[in-house]
Amino acid sequence: MPRPLWTGAISFGLVTIPVKIGSATEDRDVHFHRVHLTDMGRVRTRKVCELDDQVVSQDEIGKGYEIAKDETVPVTDEELEQMPLPTAKAIEIAAFVDADTIDPIRISDSYYLAADGQVAAKPYTLLRKALERSSKVAVAKFAWHGRERLGLLRIREGAIVLHSMKWPDEVRNTADVAVPRDVEVGEEEIEQALQLSEQMTIEDLSGFHDEHREALENIIAAKSEGKPLPSPAGEGKQGKGEVVDLMAALNASVKAAKESRGEDGEGATVHEMRPSKKTTKETTAKKTATSKGTAAKKTTASKKTAGKKAASKRRSAS
Repeated sequence: MPRPLWTGAISFGLVTIPVKIGSATEDRDVHFHRVHLTDMGRVRTRKVCELDDQVVSQDEIGKGYEIAKDETVPVTDEELEQMPLPTAKAIEIAAFVDADTIDPIRISDSYYLAADGQVAAKPYTLLRKALERSSKVAVAKFAWHGRERLGLLRIREGAIVLHSMKWPDEVRNTADVAVPRDVEVGEEEIEQALQLSEQMTIEDLSGFHDEHREALENIIAAKSEGKPLPSPAGEGKQGKGEVVDLMAALNASVKAAKESRGEDGEGATVHEMRPSKKTTKETTAKKTATSKGTAAKKTTASKKTAGKKAASKRRSAS
């Protein structure tokens, strides 16, 4: 486990579980330095006081809250640490809820909780088994980086995971989002979209990877070795705002999804496109003409058969 970011304890009723918090994720992005293009020297950020225009060292920098124009109140780290909060050094479990009642939009960063010492082994295991057996998640409060936060405790592969969460008033209302609300969508289109989602359903996400990062690494490798840059990818997908036949696009998507799975793409179209009126009339006329021709042929054949029978009877009588 990486270096702990925070040490404290989980408070579960009267049970205390000493734990260490470590990040559950890691940053794999490609990071760049800011450089002076003329000589490739690093460009640094200087922290300058706007009143005396002097460079300030980190030791001289603190926190301040502006209560009015030109009036700022200083707040020290010691004052923040000494705030009378029961969660100052504890992850206090406040409730248990069904996992599906948590809106994913409220979940933020994720951390692993490790048992801190042998004394924490049994209560840690107790909480883990309780969460596993109940199929619930624990909602907790904890203080970190100068503020109280809401957290979610769940189990992942035998480890207790802490997800920091947004408070309810930190989630914006969807009423402010320009969402289409008066658009009619046909049942056939919905069914085709469901078929497409079924074809695209997978159970394992481990195959996904960051293609953007790979492309950046290839560019950096080529430049460092003095080689030509990789060829740019082909043209992108359909541009924004371009009008498409939604049903045709869905049909083509279903067919492509089946082919990508190694299935036969034939018959992927479940939507039968209605023919135009002109086509319908032409088809009807052709069918009518064919029917008339067939009837005429049948009548002629019947007459010939009847004539042959009559001639045969006359020969027999004579």
